[in-house]
Amino acid sequence: MIDIRREGVLLEATDLEFENQAVLNPTIYQEGRTLHMFYRAVRQGNYSSIGYIKLNGPLDIIERKEEPIIFPEYDYEIHGVEDPRIVFLDGIFYLFYTAYDGKNARVAFATSKDLVNWEKHGLITPSMRYEDAKDLFKQSRLKHKYYHFVSYIKDITAPDVLLWEKDSYLFPKKYNDNFFFIHRILPDIQMISFKDFNQLKDLTYWEEYLKKLDHYVLMEPEYGYESHIGAGAPLINTSLGWLLIYHAVEDTNAGQIYHASAALLEKDPPFRVIGRLKKPLFSPKEDYEKMGDVWNVVFPTGTAIFKKRLYIYYGAADKRVAVVSCNLNALLKKLIQSRSKFDVDIGFLAGEIFRKALRKEIALEQLEEEYKDRRELLLMAIGWLAREEKVIIRWENGKVKIWTGNIK
Repeated sequence: MIDIRREGVLLEATDLEFENQAVLNPTIYQEGRTLHMFYRAVRQGNYSSIGYIKLNGPLDIIERKEEPIIFPEYDYEIHGVEDPRIVFLDGIFYLFYTAYDGKNARVAFATSKDLVNWEKHGLITPSMRYEDAKDLFKQSRLKHKYYHFVSYIKDITAPDVLLWEKDSYLFPKKYNDNFFFIHRILPDIQMISFKDFNQLKDLTYWEEYLKKLDHYVLMEPEYGYESHIGAGAPLINTSLGWLLIYHAVEDTNAGQIYHASAALLEKDPPFRVIGRLKKPLFSPKEDYEKMGDVWNVVFPTGTAIFKKRLYIYYGAADKRVAVVSCNLNALLKKLIQSRSKFDVDIGFLAGEIFRKALRKEIALEQLEEEYKDRRELLLMAIGWLAREEKVIIRWENGKVKIWTGNIK
């Protein structure tokens, strides 16, 4: 288990008009000890803009703007610019956000060279009705749950609602002069590559992509706490691979629970998942995570690293910004171990040994002869069985004997 330290609430709503309802879901750009945080600010009536604070170190706020730096200007975002994600690439800051018009949620972006002056570039995800998307999905080998969300989104919004897109950002590196872009069409996380952003403004480009969407799924829900998932904080480049902090939504009879989790991707395309936590990294636990505008939510969207410690900034109950931290090396180690074939082999071998020792006491010497090509795995498997008190190990006449203790 990863030791998670709760650093507490960092940011609350204020009396300022643009953020008098909630502050949440921040993104971070780190320059040494300085953090630039861009966060979703919500005014009464659920209208969102993007606010800014500057921190010295992981928790010390030294500047907070009293007006939003990015706000609704166009019809496609008139109800809100939400949930920013920032990526620095080739001298340009790219800030992606959810553009919400009161019914449709799509992705737009803005760029800057100084983090102060921002130029908007409009929508980059398709303005396509769910019915039209559904017809394209049929040409792909997608699981039935995609069609479930087609019906679900239409039912809770409107029959003519457009394809919802959220949780999007670039890989902070190009490959073969291509951009790689993470996005989310429920219930999975997908990835698209392109040469020029203008391609994403071409509906036919997206139509061809959606016909083969099954080829572009980066991650799908895998464990019990993952009903659907979405990319969280922009990727972290580590020596072992790209670290992805993401959110997972668990459906329960008492309502949805938003968890934070982690995965590790290969360094190069196709960015295969090489490690993934089987249990959440952290979940709603404190009152400030359980109670708010939406209950039981931890929604990780920003990260920073100080002295090998990973700080994760997240929206807590859709009401405030909070922070947790953990040892980065411990997290990476856990991720590598989670998908290790070595661990799987030990598990299978431990099962075989347990079944043999269940029938009768068996000598280590006999097992070493039977598994002489896997002696190191054998000893690890026996050690695991002993530690978990699955077997009894005793010494008799110079020989080690193994038994489950089962008396018939």
